[in-house]
Amino acid sequence: MRPPDADTSAATPAAAPVRWSVRFLLVWVVVLLVWEALVRSGARTGLFMPAPSTVGAALAGMIADGTLPTHIAYTAVRILAGLLLGATAGMTLGLAMGVSARLRRLADPIVAALHPIPRLAFFPLLIVVFGVDESSKLAAVAIGAFFPMLLNTIAGVRGMNPVHLELARNFGATRWQMFRRVLVPGSMPLMLTGLRLSSNVAFHGTIGVEMVGSQTGIGSLLWLSWQTFRIDQMYAILVVIATIGIGLAAFIHWVTVHAAPWLKERPAAP
Repeated sequence: MRPPDADTSAATPAAAPVRWSVRFLLVWVVVLLVWEALVRSGARTGLFMPAPSTVGAALAGMIADGTLPTHIAYTAVRILAGLLLGATAGMTLGLAMGVSARLRRLADPIVAALHPIPRLAFFPLLIVVFGVDESSKLAAVAIGAFFPMLLNTIAGVRGMNPVHLELARNFGATRWQMFRRVLVPGSMPLMLTGLRLSSNVAFHGTIGVEMVGSQTGIGSLLWLSWQTFRIDQMYAILVVIATIGIGLAAFIHWVTVHAAPWLKERPAAP
């Protein structure tokens, strides 16, 4: 059901789509060609700027020997599982805090105290609590995804126009009907914004956790390439990380379009 306050003529998409254009591709082709030409011309780029062809060869080698697919699988599972846990918990508590003023007064000081702490700072404590296995890593990623979803869900519920709730009440809607057909759809734009932010934090958190506390995943592979001074592999892994980020953004946009089609971005009026 379309939310009562959805203005499709001025709707802002909760997750911006990944835009591919000829200009985008041309810019990167030119950058890579210039980069390759500088290295091959003997410019003093040192070890820190290998040629794109060298980076491509390193990337192909990691794919061929099975190293990269294995580590990508670990990272993808951690991102999706942590995002699912954290965003679900944040949405549930956010809806409850948005509806209940008593719960909001009780939980606000706790949220205000915990939210400014860097998410990676929780990781040592989580290792103590959950051990060094996957539980501590998933908990760290879930905590990062929790807060953006929580805060945006609360803002979405609190930003509802009271007239719409009163109108539904006058038509005899029950509390459950008001919650399901008015409150949740009306809060959907900010909830989807929270999902987009949570996915970004979960992605960054996963890479960070893998770098400092894991032997599997793209983050650990990046850290190993630094320790062994394989600069070509470092660049190749950064390309993979960027690709995963673009794919995650595209996935969140797909979720947005299917969960709230009225938020689909429309071309700007001339």
